Amino acid sequence: QVQLVESGGGLVQAGGSLRLSCAASGIIFRVDRMAWYRQAPGKLRELVASMTSNGFINYLDSVKGRFTIARDNAKITVYLQMNGLKVEDADVYYCGATIGGVDYWGQGTQVTVSS
Repeated sequence: QVQLVESGGGLVQAGGSLRLSCAASGIIFRVDRMAWYRQAPGKLRELVASMTSNGFINYLDSVKGRFTIARDNAKITVYLQMNGLKVEDADVYYCGATIGGVDYWGQGTQVTVSS
């Protein structure tokens, strides 16, 4: 059984920064991909940033230059450094991972940005 546990969400003023963390635990032989998504009420979940096992990184256009995804392979943890936060970035952020060909999700962490 694999679990993803997120942390780091909270309330920040526009222009501020937050760092999200997602730690994977359980029986893990191969991590194919780790990513961050976000979802607002009534909207589809959208991909914010992803990183594959070979280091390929992809960002949502609206966060390019502000957000950075990074991974600590030894800790099986993925981070999302979010700088220059905007009100429109406020959402529930979810960690997603493909491990051994199976998709897993974290429970989500709330990011609130005040104007």
